[in-house]
Amino acid sequence: MHRRLLRIALILLLFPPLLAAVAGWLAAPAFLHPIRRELTPDLIREAEASFAVTGATREDFDVRAPDGAPLRGWKVRPKNPDGTWVLLFHGVADNSVGVIGQSEFLLRDGYSVVMMDARAHGASGGPIATYGWLERNDTRAIIDALESSEHPRHIFALGESMGAGIVLQSAAADPRIEAVVAEAPFANLREASYDYAGLRKYPWLGKTLFAPGTWTLLYRDEKLAGFPVAEVSPQKAVAVRAFPVLLICDEKDVALPCRHSEMIYAAARGPKQLWVVPGAFHTAAYGFAPEEFRRRVLSFFAAYSSAAP
Repeated sequence: MHRRLLRIALILLLFPPLLAAVAGWLAAPAFLHPIRRELTPDLIREAEASFAVTGATREDFDVRAPDGAPLRGWKVRPKNPDGTWVLLFHGVADNSVGVIGQSEFLLRDGYSVVMMDARAHGASGGPIATYGWLERNDTRAIIDALESSEHPRHIFALGESMGAGIVLQSAAADPRIEAVVAEAPFANLREASYDYAGLRKYPWLGKTLFAPGTWTLLYRDEKLAGFPVAEVSPQKAVAVRAFPVLLICDEKDVALPCRHSEMIYAAARGPKQLWVVPGAFHTAAYGFAPEEFRRRVLSFFAAYSSAAP
């Protein structure tokens, strides 16, 4: 009887970690190949209508990444541009239209914006998403192309979720990005995997009982993609270069909870702000507090617009 109970106890104890390990192994390719949200004619019309409200004009902006991947997006100019450009970075499984709301109030305030589809997203090429490892080099190529055609007075950036993580890593690698707004960034890939393994409710499960799922996911991704997973880290990036950062975390975010922004905030060496948005879900700060969002972002960029380039 005791042996039988012991066997049952062992099965109950070992089955969840084993199941998590298999799930992590199977999920790894999907992590590198997120669902592609196509840039449809309807989405383009939606963007055009938004730009028309502010009197802004759009033109195609195609850039070749250092590894040859085609990056596609738009340069959008307001009626009365002031020479300052903001690079906008969308979230995972999205495209540039995902940041159309942010573009609208920036254009209204005189900022020009660059809206690119990230690699392996929208109309851009690239076989896999690397969450900042290759994307930071893509950002450098985008800025090179922007500088050669527009000669910007200042370059700022704003990112959402995956895009927030990418822009923080990009700013660490390229000092031409003078200030960054990042909503709902991930601290690093391992920390983010704990939340996903913990079913987006119990990250402690991802660190304990379901930890084998995070191990196999990250191990297989590293082998499939050929980049060091541990180095994909906005938390490390903000400690490398002291650039100004406004971190926005959504109080009810279960995908990338506020602890990610708090970890990044603690590591940041430059001027830093952290705004916790009450009641907001993942990347929903603008929807929950639109006036406060606009006020904080515009005042943050304005503080650095008057500085010498």
